[in-house]
Amino acid sequence: MTVSHWQRAQQQEREVDFLVVGAGLVGGAAAFFAKQAHGRDVVVTDARDAGLGASGRNAGFMISGLDTFYHRAIERYGHSVAREMWALSARSMDLWRRFVHSSDFAVPLDECGSLLLAESPEEAKELECAARALDKDGIDINYHSRDPLGRGYHAGIEQPLDAGVQPYLLTRSIMAQSGAELIANNEVYAIECAGERVTIYTRRYRFLAQYVLLCTNAWSPQIDPWFRGKVLPTRAQCLVTEPLEKPPLPWCGYSDYGYMYYRSTFDGRFLLGGGRKHFRSEENNTSEDRLNPNVQAYLDSYLKKYFPDVTAPVAQRWSGIMGFSCDGLPLVGTLPGKPRVGFAVGFSGHGLALGAASAERAVDKLLHGASAGAVDVMRWG
Repeated sequence: MTVSHWQRAQQQEREVDFLVVGAGLVGGAAAFFAKQAHGRDVVVTDARDAGLGASGRNAGFMISGLDTFYHRAIERYGHSVAREMWALSARSMDLWRRFVHSSDFAVPLDECGSLLLAESPEEAKELECAARALDKDGIDINYHSRDPLGRGYHAGIEQPLDAGVQPYLLTRSIMAQSGAELIANNEVYAIECAGERVTIYTRRYRFLAQYVLLCTNAWSPQIDPWFRGKVLPTRAQCLVTEPLEKPPLPWCGYSDYGYMYYRSTFDGRFLLGGGRKHFRSEENNTSEDRLNPNVQAYLDSYLKKYFPDVTAPVAQRWSGIMGFSCDGLPLVGTLPGKPRVGFAVGFSGHGLALGAASAERAVDKLLHGASAGAVDVMRWG
């Protein structure tokens, strides 16, 4: 982020105890834990406002696990890490549900479960292997060896404990429940550390903080160079139709190895997202918030192929910028040489699966030096 001399002409100095940068789902959860569980005086600041980034632009899928099949996660990270990440997602979703049920906001939540579908025989074989690995570890799933929807898919894994939520209202609700002060429209452009004090330069304030936690996901490389090459900004795109007379499926559905996703909204529309897999050079490593006509055309063709009964016109199209970590796991830690500046970033499109519990661990690590487990950047040595 950059701020001009003219924009910061009225900058004020302000002392804060615990400053959270980023007012999305993870930033709100971190503010809640820092204030309600640890008794810190918390201020949250954001370049825009609560929920206006990826947290309010996603499909609202509370889906268990990582963004890869469970048996592949075991192969890549090891069995203990794969199990820990599944438990982390269960903790996150339990926390989201607590926020929903204790909110003064009316946050829509649909305990519909999710359905992971195979678009090809090859993907169906992968699904079968994933189902066996999940079942072996005692994880609650239902495996369908054929298409449970009758729409041209080849197999499916049903996860009954998953859900769909209204992500923007959830974000706003968590921020309110945190009790933290929110300072919106306030870009961060520099961080300096001296002893036990961190100076955060923003458009409106020069904060003098005891602790700072960056919950900036895709925007992290623009705030500190350490994140370059570790967090990759990646664009995702969605569309939603006009209201339908009948919902085309009762689950949150996703397929093509997680690259396609779809659900019914709370006001009776059909939401479809994904397609970036086929346009990687255009969608990866970009923080430009715009529509890609190639991706949108792919979404239109996908809708016609798998959901031909959805004939309502498209009402809206949008994009959002996700932050993908270099190894597929969230990054929790403190910046090198800046021990009072922590971070919880790199959620790889699964912030609703892993965000709340990662924020909880990030606050514990920053304040008390506790290990963040599998998401701790110390995994790199």
